[in-house]
Amino acid sequence: MIFNDLEKYGNSIALIDEVGKTFTFRELIKQADKMSNHLEPRQLIFILCNNDLSAISGYIGVLRRHVVPLLIRADIQEDILHNLFDLYQPNYIWADRNRKFSFFMSIYTDDHFVLWKTNYSNPPPMNTELALLLSTSGSTGNPKLVRQSYRNLESNTNSIIKYLNLTSNDRAITSMPMYYTYGLSIIQTQLSCGGSIVVTNYTMFQPQFWDLIKSNNVTNFGGVPYSYEILKKIHFEKMDLPSLRFITQAGGKLASALSAEFVEICSKKGIEFIIMYGACEATARMSFLPGSMATKKIESIGIAIPGGRFTILNDGKETTSPNIEGELIYYGENVTLGYAECREDLIRGDDNQGRLSTGDIAKCDEDGYFYIVGRKKRFLKIFGNRISLDSVETFLKDQGYTSFACSGVDDKLKVYISESVDIRKMKELLSKFTHLHGSAFSIISVEKIPRNTSGKIQYSKLEDYVK
Repeated sequence: MIFNDLEKYGNSIALIDEVGKTFTFRELIKQADKMSNHLEPRQLIFILCNNDLSAISGYIGVLRRHVVPLLIRADIQEDILHNLFDLYQPNYIWADRNRKFSFFMSIYTDDHFVLWKTNYSNPPPMNTELALLLSTSGSTGNPKLVRQSYRNLESNTNSIIKYLNLTSNDRAITSMPMYYTYGLSIIQTQLSCGGSIVVTNYTMFQPQFWDLIKSNNVTNFGGVPYSYEILKKIHFEKMDLPSLRFITQAGGKLASALSAEFVEICSKKGIEFIIMYGACEATARMSFLPGSMATKKIESIGIAIPGGRFTILNDGKETTSPNIEGELIYYGENVTLGYAECREDLIRGDDNQGRLSTGDIAKCDEDGYFYIVGRKKRFLKIFGNRISLDSVETFLKDQGYTSFACSGVDDKLKVYISESVDIRKMKELLSKFTHLHGSAFSIISVEKIPRNTSGKIQYSKLEDYVK
């Protein structure tokens, strides 16, 4: 299991904080085990975290102790947190010392975080294979969680290390929160290969983030599509970052124009640009596009990761024949056990049996590279025509629009936009693209486009921001 043999890295640097203080693997393990020795194995713990040294060491400790963590953002709303308490009845809580739980008992502190013992009596048992609980959105606003096993974590971690060619010389930076599956996978892979991580809550918009990359010779970072929109705005192409070996992108499809732009930028800088595709339900990653193919296969999600494979489900039959569209199906040991909606669900076994229906519509080319066409549920029927909302969003991005989102109901496609636009021109462009009359479209001005912590658009909240 990952983290069980971290001792072999000894006095190599594992973590670096924002002020430059370093922690060796030996020191990290000592701190992790000191905390987890206060826990009983096969119990449930809530870890309320941002990118904190104590949160990371606690996470490592509980996995080594075979305690099951649910990672939750530190600033979660109290009512949502208490709903999770009621549903999942955790045995312990690991949280910043400023977060008080007066109705529980504190049993340990590392001076930054406090370990609380709850008073839930005889909560239901958990499956012995269950290792980790995560929210699909990263926000844990929804009580529906993904159940990840020890085999899932080990399989996906080893696969990512292999295709990224990670070594102990690599150093990442926490560009995303650790309660988000993409951010967590970076932490897991870096430590598992003996590499190191700069731990920070600074964002890409802040100069301190880039100062940390330079001063610590960071070799890689990851980002979601929104991250790359930020990088474009702050002129990443002008930055002098000689230590960077590669950067990765996942968490949604990057607009083709923006993808092409970063392929060119990275090529000039001597940085490998690696596009990936994944989901919390697949532990983290399912595919990657090798940097060497970034220009030739610009819109592709690439090929399945080592140990995994894809097929296309078309009219009820799975196929790998080229240029046939259908739902993308993934097979691999990293396909998680299934979902949970309450503590009783944690005893469940493997519902998925290594097969994941992604919900994405895709196709495969003659070379075996896969392309996402849209979401299975992101379609509208307009005047009898099936319209992909994702395709419309991609088209508008290619036309230069940057701050918008598409939603709607049958016979009415709504574009919510927070930038100043010529509505008549936008409708003309949409009509030309979809071959539909302008009456099919409604352009709605909003204060901002709501996004969750991983940068994904929150379509259900768009109406809340209408001006």
